[in-house]
Amino acid sequence: MDAKIQEIIEKYNNDKSRLMDILIDIQSEIGYISKESVIQIAKQIDISHVDVEQTMSFYHFFTQSPPGKYSIFLNNSVVADMMGREGVRASFEKEAGCKFGEITEDGLIGRFDTACIGMNDQEPAAIINNIVFTKLTPFRVREIIRDIKAGKSVSDLFMESYYGGGMNSSDKLRAMVTNNIRKVGPVLSRNYVSGAVIKEKLPQMSAEDVINEVKDSGIRGRGGAGFPTGLKWEFCRKAKGDKHYILCNADEGEPGTFKDRVILTEFPELLFEGMAVAAYAIGANEGLLYLRYEYKYMEDYLEDVLHKARANNLLGKNIGGITGFDFDIRIQFGAGAYVCGEESALIESAEGKRGEPRDRPPFPVEKGYLDQPTVINNVETLITAVKILNFGSEWYKSFGTEDSTGTKVLSISGDCKFPGIYEVEWGFSVRDMLDMVGASEVQAVQVGGPSGSLISPKDFDRVLCYSDLSTGGSMIIIGDHRDILKDIVLNFMEFFIDESCGSCSTCREIPVIMTEKLKNIMNGKGIAKDIDDLLEWGELLKVSRCGLGHTAGNPILSSIKNFRHIYDEKVIRDLDYISEFDLKKATKESCDYVGRIPSI
Repeated sequence: MDAKIQEIIEKYNNDKSRLMDILIDIQSEIGYISKESVIQIAKQIDISHVDVEQTMSFYHFFTQSPPGKYSIFLNNSVVADMMGREGVRASFEKEAGCKFGEITEDGLIGRFDTACIGMNDQEPAAIINNIVFTKLTPFRVREIIRDIKAGKSVSDLFMESYYGGGMNSSDKLRAMVTNNIRKVGPVLSRNYVSGAVIKEKLPQMSAEDVINEVKDSGIRGRGGAGFPTGLKWEFCRKAKGDKHYILCNADEGEPGTFKDRVILTEFPELLFEGMAVAAYAIGANEGLLYLRYEYKYMEDYLEDVLHKARANNLLGKNIGGITGFDFDIRIQFGAGAYVCGEESALIESAEGKRGEPRDRPPFPVEKGYLDQPTVINNVETLITAVKILNFGSEWYKSFGTEDSTGTKVLSISGDCKFPGIYEVEWGFSVRDMLDMVGASEVQAVQVGGPSGSLISPKDFDRVLCYSDLSTGGSMIIIGDHRDILKDIVLNFMEFFIDESCGSCSTCREIPVIMTEKLKNIMNGKGIAKDIDDLLEWGELLKVSRCGLGHTAGNPILSSIKNFRHIYDEKVIRDLDYISEFDLKKATKESCDYVGRIPSI
């Protein structure tokens, strides 16, 4: 075993910045990362064992003890609950004979909850030994556990007839995931030949020409922040450094978001070309695709696409026949941490550390990956840049609105007939969206995932754009029959509590306090002042240093703003406080001990 671990570490040249890869490979090989492994890793890459352990402890998918021969991670997101997760969970417990968070006595099955795995259009879903299972039912669970107990491999737990459409059925992928591409616009359209920009456009353009074309298009980052893409590229190109890097953020951990999953499945060539275009613009020769661990099932497929790109001179040396244009890409997996969607936390993770956000300035374009100038772009941003360079900035500006040019790819799920991926022009209204996906009797829409806004029908005529409703793409539809506080808000708050990196005391403590207050209100034990307290504490959260902390109170804040009547109906009026102290209960043990009957 020591020899195997040494081999894995040497594969990464004893480089401490590759600690994430080392840990992932050891866990894949052995099943877990033992204390002895931690000591060996620390010694061989010359860091303390505490540094290894603190990285391990940060991520959901690392474990220091055997997780079971078959490790089952069942999604516990809002949409999974909507689609029948409770029945699936109960069936897993009954058939396997152990509760969630436990491992069967024979070590065969380990069952765990996990946050959104990017399958909201086909819930309930689970990951079993890195293979995704979608549209689970109690009956299907019985079949899975039966086959596990019979000793079948995970890949044999479903038949070819279960494979999803498109490239999901390809030899390198063979996934039962479906794409559900419902509406195609100019970016997702297949009216483009892979490599055309690299081989035909870039040889005629300088790096400055590329940046100016992207700037003229008005495209802004599609990850949610909306920073002008061309401006980011320009800043990075001008920054001084020994090397420049391009990192693609494919860590779409926002519950309700799954567009990047589909793009990675059906348009990986376009994405890698987008990374190469960005590299040409900023002067980078190395790129990283930071991919969430939940998409580990794509690894062989994506590596094959990269291999073909190198063979076709779209990656490697003198790309596209352009002398000196050398650029290649490697895949860097995360290990389950929502906060790594924040760009500085992503960099920390890619460097083999805890994914804790950095203080800024300096910004990544000045000092990013390995302290070098770095551009971090979202998957959708990069594929769009290729289309802009191919068809021109004026073409792109013909879509969308004046302040929000182009299109947006939406991930739509929840209470609707047609969940899936929709590419729409900015300026599309929420009401139009609901009609498009077959949603009726809608109580609310969660725009932008838990970190976004929960809007009511009075806002359904608002439009999706940077000056009105900005979104990274997640749209969760909530029907009239749902309990807003129990089914939605509480789930989101518990998600933020679980995903906080714990660095800021505000983000570490306030969401917990707010959630307890929310539970009091839900249980009929709240008073009017509790609502004011929630609003005040939600504002205090915004002093946190990263976006997670800034938005961790949004589920409560936006639900109070747009559904205040629900809170008002549950609180008790005309009381300054409610005492929950039970004197009789508190003194019962001592009274029983001395044989005294309490007088109250």
